[in-house]
Amino acid sequence: MALGPGKYDELCTYVREMAKAEGVALIVIHGGYGSGFSVQAPLGLTATLPVMLRLMADQIEHDGGAMQ
Repeated sequence: MALGPGKYDELCTYVREMAKAEGVALIVIHGGYGSGFSVQAPLGLTATLPVMLRLMADQIEHDGGAMQ
């Protein structure tokens, strides 16, 4: 389980504040500090992330298949 601040936590804070969002899940691929992620959200919202990420993965796979 990923707990505590990560290498992109400051950027995640910036995005959350600028978006005036309750929560943010930030995924960085090949960034300045390498790949990684940061999540800032209340526990109840964080608990919904696995379902949300599975739906996102399904949509990416579907869209990717359409491009082939």
